[in-house]
Amino acid sequence: RLTEDEKTLLYRAGSIRRIKLKNFLTYSDVEFCPGPRLNVVIGPNGTGKSTILCAICLGLGGQPPLLGRADDVRIFIMNQQDVAEIEIELAPHHTTNNTTQSHVIRRVIDRNKGAVTGRGGGSSMYYINDALVAVKVVQKLVKDTYHIAIDNLCTFLPQDRVGSFSGFDAQMLLSETQKSLSGSQHLYNEHLKLIQLEEQLLSSDSKLGSIEDELKRLQTENDKLESVKQLMEQRQEYVDKIKLFEQKLAWVVFDNTRENALKLREEKNALKTKVKAAQGDLKPLQEQIGEISNTIQKSITRSREFEQEVLNSRKAYDVGVRKAELCQDDVDSAVVSYTEIDTLQRRAEGEVEEKRLKVQQTEAVVGDYPPEDELKGTQKNHFQEMTETKKQMVQAKREAERKQMDFKGKRQEKEQLARKFTKMQDDKARRNERIFERDTKLRETYEWVNQNRKMFRHSVLGPIVCEIATKTTNTAAYLEQHVANAVLKSFVVESREDYNLLYREVREKRGLSINIQTVLHGKLNSVNRKYSQGRMEILKREHGVLGYLDESFEAPDAVLQALRDSSGVDSVLVGSSKTYQSLDRENLLDFLSKREDGRQGLQATCIFASHQSKSFKYTSIISRYSGKASIRVDEINPARLLSPGVAPEEKMRIENEINNIDNEIKILEPMMNEAGTEYESLQKSGQQISFRYKDASKALEELRSAKQKVTFAKRKLREAEQDASKDNANEKRQLMKVLKKQVSNYVSYLESASENFDSWIESESILTGIRVSEDDLHAQKTRLSHQLAEKEFQSKALQDDYQRVSKAFDLTKRKLTALKDNANRIAQITGPDGSDLKAALDELPADETELQESIDDANERVNSIHENPEALRNYETQKREIEETKQQLELLNESKEAKAYEISSKLNPWETALTDIVHKVNILFAGYMKELGCAGEIRIAKGAASEENFGNFKEWGMQIWVKFREKSDLQVLSAQVHSGGERSVSTIMYLMAMQDLMVSPFRCVDEINQGLDERNERLVFKRIVENSTLPAVNSNNPSSHCGQYFLITPKLLPNLTQMENEDVTILCIFNGIHNFKHHGDWNADNFLQWRKRPLIQDEQEDYDSSPDTTTETRKKRKVT
Repeated sequence: RLTEDEKTLLYRAGSIRRIKLKNFLTYSDVEFCPGPRLNVVIGPNGTGKSTILCAICLGLGGQPPLLGRADDVRIFIMNQQDVAEIEIELAPHHTTNNTTQSHVIRRVIDRNKGAVTGRGGGSSMYYINDALVAVKVVQKLVKDTYHIAIDNLCTFLPQDRVGSFSGFDAQMLLSETQKSLSGSQHLYNEHLKLIQLEEQLLSSDSKLGSIEDELKRLQTENDKLESVKQLMEQRQEYVDKIKLFEQKLAWVVFDNTRENALKLREEKNALKTKVKAAQGDLKPLQEQIGEISNTIQKSITRSREFEQEVLNSRKAYDVGVRKAELCQDDVDSAVVSYTEIDTLQRRAEGEVEEKRLKVQQTEAVVGDYPPEDELKGTQKNHFQEMTETKKQMVQAKREAERKQMDFKGKRQEKEQLARKFTKMQDDKARRNERIFERDTKLRETYEWVNQNRKMFRHSVLGPIVCEIATKTTNTAAYLEQHVANAVLKSFVVESREDYNLLYREVREKRGLSINIQTVLHGKLNSVNRKYSQGRMEILKREHGVLGYLDESFEAPDAVLQALRDSSGVDSVLVGSSKTYQSLDRENLLDFLSKREDGRQGLQATCIFASHQSKSFKYTSIISRYSGKASIRVDEINPARLLSPGVAPEEKMRIENEINNIDNEIKILEPMMNEAGTEYESLQKSGQQISFRYKDASKALEELRSAKQKVTFAKRKLREAEQDASKDNANEKRQLMKVLKKQVSNYVSYLESASENFDSWIESESILTGIRVSEDDLHAQKTRLSHQLAEKEFQSKALQDDYQRVSKAFDLTKRKLTALKDNANRIAQITGPDGSDLKAALDELPADETELQESIDDANERVNSIHENPEALRNYETQKREIEETKQQLELLNESKEAKAYEISSKLNPWETALTDIVHKVNILFAGYMKELGCAGEIRIAKGAASEENFGNFKEWGMQIWVKFREKSDLQVLSAQVHSGGERSVSTIMYLMAMQDLMVSPFRCVDEINQGLDERNERLVFKRIVENSTLPAVNSNNPSSHCGQYFLITPKLLPNLTQMENEDVTILCIFNGIHNFKHHGDWNADNFLQWRKRPLIQDEQEDYDSSPDTTTETRKKRKVT
């Protein structure tokens, strides 16, 4: 073995020689010394392996976010302790004078220091060789002096960041790789400088164009200012003209107003004379009209007297004429009566014969009918049939109406349930609204995706919680408990391009947090179920298992595939209350944990079950070491995000009710139709019976009517016989006496009427003469009244004109005074100073309209020229700005050429160095992957160059291309395409290929072998050992090797022969309540000697008992 001094020389400068922890996470007090080369840290889960990496990161000035575990450093203090310490001793760095300087860095974390919230920055104190320093001093020492890069995943890969490395895009991978290649990060800085120069060059193009545009603008404005100056002078000339025109206009308006005032005064005097003359002409007409009115009144009195006489004479005449007419009627009637006595006798005898014939005819009609008693019997029978049929009809109608009401009631009930069910169908919208109310940022993301779907190549789904439709409330709770909240709120895309676009637009530009999953082409892959069909049938039949979790909800294919990939919903079982009983009593989990593929050991399982109103999740976890199953039972809370607006059970109940009502309607409808048909049949039968009854009643009525007609005919016959047997002689004598008397009265009345008629005609002629004279008087009066009204109208018009002119004259006088004052104010033409102005005004036109037009024209010209009194000053300023802009443009062109030259000069060396490094790494990476039976390449992904840029250096990246199957093609390493084991293999092989190029004195990788099968794990471990234990480059310098390496793993495969290397240090973690109280209690050498002793004895005893072994041989081997 090497001595401590010899071992010290093997440590590369900056390697970790010693680590001491106190009250740090699971360690209360521990100190250990890693080896200078490969350090394999091994121990059970939870004992504190990853804690060593945390201590290295935090102890060397790193912060918690680099570990991906927490934000506050105080989280790392052991529970129930207030202060934690990390002490790290670094291997010394050789100085120029061959002296060494060691650095011991110590970080003290105090729970009671620093802000209550935040990252606990103020809770830490740093010491270098026991001297208190600032954290920046520690970071500078670590980074600049020792080139340790704990913020680079290529050299420091903690457990919680393993997935981040394989998730790097090409640009990030190139950036992290360049950082790890040199302490000064020359390549990385050169890349940043190229990006910066290119951006400056692009911005300078834009700036150059803007300056050129600004120069053109300044020159254009300056040209405008040249013309503005001339326009200002023209404007002033028009302003002066306007003033002169307004002065002239003031005096012209005054003169015109004065002339108007003189005309109004003359008109006023003339109207005053006319008003007096008109009033004098009214009096004679008024006197004539009064005399005619008196004469008309006397004529009206006389005409009324004669009107009464005419009325009386006409009345007496009308009375006499009416009496004579009545007498004439009586005479005519008496003559007719006397003449018709014989005619009536003959007519009466004829009527007797007619009546006798009528009696015979009616008696014959009565004889045609059956006897009355027979008709009554028939009517009675039909009435009874009709009554019975009516009763049947009423009963049938009630039955039909009852069944129709039942049918309508069921149909209305169905319609109500259907409307209710339709409202329930809008459950998705209500659930989405509830989800977005709880997470407004998720709503913003969802709305942006909806509004910009055309930007994407394929469909974008999400959030997943909005795309899922659970079948029951229980399955909603199961799914929400099993699937992480971040997954439920994630979006699903179908291509990498859509992933980058969505992340860039939402996360980077809008600052909204978003989780994205990629399902290529949105296809649903076939699934290999965890349990065989036979076992599932047993589970369903005997244990009440309902199926798999992915069968309990509906979702688009892409969403379902995303949930299968991220949450394994295709391997989780959903059970019932019967399942709960089996889990509780029949050890169902043991049955589920048994493998069906013939492999040894148990398999993990997960199943949901319900009991009464509660639900539970049973999870069986298989220990990696003991192989035994540990069971965890969680009570399931009701769903919040996935809970439907309406419970699925309620929907199913409503749907079942609708189906039941449909069945009832199908039964009721034929019964209703049958009852209606029966009622219609009875109705038709009743109508026929009613017709027969009406026929019998009609016949009976006709018989009775015929009998009445016979009786009536016989009575008329007797009356006719009596009339025919009367004596007419006496009646003739009486009529003659009456006739003589009526003729005498008729003559007397005619004579009286003739006298009254003569008196009426005489009075009427006198009255007509009086009325003619009245009409003449009225005509004279009307003519005179018209003349008077016309005179009065003319007089009134003259008075109105007089008043109008008087008011206009007074107004003009006041206006004239004001106009004169205004004219004197703006244009004083009297006095010694007014002679020149008066001469100038005399030259202008004296027409008011012409002057106003001149003013308007001048104003229009003035308004067309914008007033700009600072035009000359601006003109000079613009000239200076133009000269300065020209100089700036020349300087910018020179700077652009210089930047283009600098890019050209930097690009070739950087690209050459990068290509050389990638070439070396690619050869090693391809060889390592080939050893595994796979293929791999490292390529540079260049940015697309264009006329606008040199090389698009921002888009340059590095890609890891891998192929794990013979028939497949090389593909870029991706978390969406490759499995966890494939990504782990690719990552570790890339890091191994980079190992000799890295400048960091140590590298750390935590549990990179998780997910690897046994073959790959052996090959990977072999590669790590070989690369980490290569001999020193310089034999005179034992520390000139690739550096220190920390590999953390919870397990190692048996028979790893590569472990038998003196450069491999095994650090076994024994930390816990059942382990040693102090790290010094453990001695590996003593343990190995103790463990070997019984093995040697057992082997020796087995050998000695063999019959083929000689005594001599036995003795020699015992001695050995």
